[in-house]
Amino acid sequence: MHKRTLLFAALAASTLFTTAAEASPFSANIGWNSEYIFRGIPQKTSSAFGGVDFEAGGFYAGTWGADVGDGLEVDFYGGYGFEVGEFSLSVGGTIYTYTGDFDDTYQEFNFSAGYSFLTFDAAVGTYDNFDGPDLDYQFYSLKAEYEGFHVLAGTFEDDFDGSYYELGYGNTLTIQDMDLFDYAIVGIYSDSTLLGGDSDVNLVFTMSKSFDF
Repeated sequence: MHKRTLLFAALAASTLFTTAAEASPFSANIGWNSEYIFRGIPQKTSSAFGGVDFEAGGFYAGTWGADVGDGLEVDFYGGYGFEVGEFSLSVGGTIYTYTGDFDDTYQEFNFSAGYSFLTFDAAVGTYDNFDGPDLDYQFYSLKAEYEGFHVLAGTFEDDFDGSYYELGYGNTLTIQDMDLFDYAIVGIYSDSTLLGGDSDVNLVFTMSKSFDF
């Protein structure tokens, strides 16, 4: 199953709960991954990405694209999220499309719930599977964060199967009170079921920059 970059979730979350009073409802992001990996599955070594987001009153929508070698992956998403104290909740949907033959279309419903340093994410989707029968899948993950560090466990169910685990750190490079760019270093272990062969360990470095319009 081919999907978008690890850092996208962090970028979307940072825009999701920014109110219109604090910033423009439009923002954009660009970046680069030493290896494009999403939900534990390697996609492409050295991949550039970028996206545009809109958020107002808890509602959000956006599009995001990445180089996958054979054309581009182009995603479209939207939904609604809110926070009450340390509790956060969001629901939405995502469509993953491809300009080349790298993969076929995915459509999924997304749900996220967080409390304090813990976040639970779920996705229920359908994969078009080229000329084969449509495949159904479910994805679940639990993430814990503290002072820029995070650990995550993710797993697939239904027609897709397998699990992966992450340990990483992210922050913003700042020089003389000027934020230059965000960065993250993440170690990922993907089991043999997820990859359909041998298990794999990868170390991914990501740089990105967000802009308000």
